[in-house]
Amino acid sequence: MTNLYCSQGHQNPSGSKFCLQCGEKIIETPVNSGIQAGQTLGDRYVIVRQLGQGGFGKTYLAEDINRFREACVLKEFSPQVQTPYIVQKAEELFQREASVLYQLQHPQIPRFRELLRINLQGKESLFLVQDHVAGETYNSLLNSRKQKGLKFTEIEVRQLLEQLLPVLEYIHHVGVIHRDISPDNLILRIVDQLPVLIDFGGVKQVAQTVASQYYQSGVITSGSSGTLLGKIGFAPPEQMQTGLVYPHSDLYALAVTVLVLLTGKLPQDLIDTQNLQWLWRREISLSPLLGDILDKMLSPRPSDRYQSARQVLDALNGKAVNNSPPVAPTVYPATQPPKPTTSPTTAGTIAVSPPKTPAPPAVATPTPQNTSIWTTTNVFIVTVALFSSIGLLWWGISNRGNNQDGSNPDITLSPTPTETPTTPENNFSPEERERKQRLSDRRQQLGIDNNFYISLINQLFWEKNPNIQGRDLNDTPEDEDLREEWDQIAAQTLDKLSLLSSRARRQMGTYTPAERDRWKVEVNRRNVSSRALYDLGDATFFRVFPEYQGKNFIEQPVGQVWHAFVNDKLNAILSNSAFARIVFDPGTTGKTVSGNLQPGGGKVFIAGLAKDQTMEVKLDASSQVLLSIYSPSGKVTFLEDSTVRTVSKTLPETGFYEFVVVSTASKSTDYQLTVTAENPPEPEPTPTETPTETPTETPTETPTEEPTETPEPTPTETP
Repeated sequence: MTNLYCSQGHQNPSGSKFCLQCGEKIIETPVNSGIQAGQTLGDRYVIVRQLGQGGFGKTYLAEDINRFREACVLKEFSPQVQTPYIVQKAEELFQREASVLYQLQHPQIPRFRELLRINLQGKESLFLVQDHVAGETYNSLLNSRKQKGLKFTEIEVRQLLEQLLPVLEYIHHVGVIHRDISPDNLILRIVDQLPVLIDFGGVKQVAQTVASQYYQSGVITSGSSGTLLGKIGFAPPEQMQTGLVYPHSDLYALAVTVLVLLTGKLPQDLIDTQNLQWLWRREISLSPLLGDILDKMLSPRPSDRYQSARQVLDALNGKAVNNSPPVAPTVYPATQPPKPTTSPTTAGTIAVSPPKTPAPPAVATPTPQNTSIWTTTNVFIVTVALFSSIGLLWWGISNRGNNQDGSNPDITLSPTPTETPTTPENNFSPEERERKQRLSDRRQQLGIDNNFYISLINQLFWEKNPNIQGRDLNDTPEDEDLREEWDQIAAQTLDKLSLLSSRARRQMGTYTPAERDRWKVEVNRRNVSSRALYDLGDATFFRVFPEYQGKNFIEQPVGQVWHAFVNDKLNAILSNSAFARIVFDPGTTGKTVSGNLQPGGGKVFIAGLAKDQTMEVKLDASSQVLLSIYSPSGKVTFLEDSTVRTVSKTLPETGFYEFVVVSTASKSTDYQLTVTAENPPEPEPTPTETPTETPTETPTETPTEEPTETPEPTPTETP
C-alpha cells in the first residue's frame, strides 16, 4: 500500500481524497509520471517523495547518501511553457535564485547546497538542492486552526515579527529583497519553533510575469494565471505595477501576512480595492501599539512606511523611530559582512569582561550600511569625540576607529559616566601614548574590526593572567605594567594575523557554523573532505598559536582566527595552489609527486582508486612533515597527522582517496610522495585431471582519473 502526501507533507493512507490533518485535496500522481520514490539522481540524491508542483516544475524531498542520508529538497527546473524565450528567461531566473541562496548564511534560511545538472530520460534537467526544513508552513497551520474555529493570536504574531524581522534586516543588509513573503513561504520549524523564510529570489513571481507577457500577446494561448493571482494582495501596489522593490516592500508583505494569520481571511477580503485602504479593524481588535505599527507598514504611500526592519523592531519595543529616506530600488551597493552583536568595549588597553561566543551575522541584527548612520547615539558619540573639553557626559562607547580629531581611536573610557569628562591618554606617558597609537594604526592597516580585536586580546591577556580574569584595567600608574603587557600581546597577535589575507582578516568576528557548512560544500565539489581542509588550516593556525593544540576553542574569539586561516586554505584549494589530482600515466600503476612546503603549509592530493586494489604509499620528507590518508567516504582513516612514511593497504571502496601533507617545520622543506595501486590478481583456475592449456596471465588494469564509482567524500564533523 502506497501512502499519499499533501503539499504540506502530511502522510495519508492510500485512497485518501483529502488530507486527514489539514483538509487539503490530495492529487494522486500517476505511477508512471516523472521521478519516482526510490530513484537516485546524480548518484547521490535518493528521492523520498514529491513535495509539491508549480509552474517551474516539481519539488522533491530527498536524502543525500553522501552526507549520512541528510534530508534535502530538490527543486526541479521544468517550466510548463516550453518556448525558447520562456525556457531561456526561466533558466536565468532559476540561476538567480541559486546565486541568491548561495550568498545567504542564516540559521532561519534553508542552506543552498548545489545546482545539479543531470541527464534524465534523454533530457538535460536542472535541480536546485537545498536543506530541507522539517515543519509546516504558516498557511497549513492557519488552515488547521480554521477547521477548529481558531486563528493566530496577537501574542503569536508579535512573536513572529520579533523572530522574523532580524532575518529581513540581515537579507536587506546584504542587498537581497525577498519579494514574495506570505504564509506559504514561512515554515514553523519543528526543532526550535522558529520561523524559516523559504523561496528566495522572487523566481516564481517573475517567471509568471514572463509567461503572462506571452499570454497577453497571444503567442501562448493556453495556461492560467491563477498562481499569479494568489500573490495579489501580499505585494505592495507599486511592486505589482512597476516591479521595483525596496526593503519596505518586504515589510508590507509581512504586515499582510500577519493580518491573514490574525483574521483567517485573504488579503482581498481585508482591503478596499478602490482606495487601497485596509479594513482589518472591522475583523479584529489589537493593542494600539501593534495596530499603529501594522497601519504604518501598510501605508499606501511608500514614503510613509517604515524604511527598514530595524525601525519596525524599534517601534515594537517602544523606541522612537526616525524614518530615513527610501533607499535605491532593486540594486544595492556592496556592503561589508554584518558585524556580530557585542557589548560596548573599552579601550584597547583596558580589559573588559570576557566576551561570549561571537554572534553569527545571521542572528545579529546589523544596521544596514545603506541607511542613515546619524542616529541620536552616533551624533552624541561623534560630538563627544570632537569636543571632549565641553562638559558633556562620556558613556564609553567605542567609535570603531573613526574619530575625526586625530586622537587615538582605540582608546575610550571605562563605561562609567562622570560629571567631568577625562581622556585616558592624558594619564599615560608619552611613550605609552605613542605605543597605543602604533597599535591602533597597525590594526586599522590590517582591516581588523576593533570590537573583535578587543575581545581577542582580552582573551589572550586573561589566559596569561587568570588571577585578574574579568577585571578592568584602569589608567592609573598601578596598572601600567599590566597595560604594557596587554599592548605587547596585542603587538605579537597583530604580527600573527598579518599572515592572513586581508579578506579573511576583515571577516573575523562574523564566521559562523553556516560558513563552515558552505566550505564543506565547496571542497566536496573537488572531491575533498572538510577533514582534509581542516588539516591544512590546523597546520597554519597551530604554528602561530601552538598553545591551543588539543583544546576546544572554536566558540572563543581565537576560534575566529582559526576560521580565518581555514578560509584562506579553502581558497588555496579552489585555486589549485594547495590541491592536485594524482593521475597515473598510461601503462603505469603509480605516480610520484613532489614539492616544497613553507612553515605551516600543506597540500591535498586525491587519486581515483578502485575497491580491492592494493595501494602502497611512500613519503620521502623530514619527520616534521605529517601525512594523513582518508578513504572516499571518510569511514576509514589510514593515517592522520602521522610521521609514518610507508603504507600498504587493500582498498575497501572505490572513489577518490585523499593524501594530505602538512609541515610543522620552522623553515621550508621538500617532500616526495609516491602512490601506487595494483589490481588484485585473477583467481587461478580450478585444476583438472588433464589440463589442456595453461591459462594466460591477465594484464593489470590501470586506474584512470575517474574510477567506476566516484562518490564525493563525506565531510567530517567540525572540530
